[in-house]
Amino acid sequence: MADADYKRKLVNYFKKNLSKGYTSESLKWALINQGYSKAIIEQTLEEAHKELAEKVPEIKEKPKIKYEVIDEYGKPITIKKSFWKRILRG
Repeated sequence: MADADYKRKLVNYFKKNLSKGYTSESLKWALINQGYSKAIIEQTLEEAHKELAEKVPEIKEKPKIKYEVIDEYGKPITIKKSFWKRILRG
């Protein structure tokens, strides 16, 4: 039971600090310098990544990027394809 508590605390530590913007490497080295086991650190970091990945919303469609070129009077300019681009690219 104490081992599970210990790991849960490390997972929460990683989740909290990764969400603040710290890198995984900097967090790992901070814990290694404090005397934590590398194996436990790797296991808990992997678990933290899994838990954070579950919370990410799924993107259902690609965003559509639209743009238009506007002249100095604020009117849209239509850009025509060159003769060769129309022939070669259909």
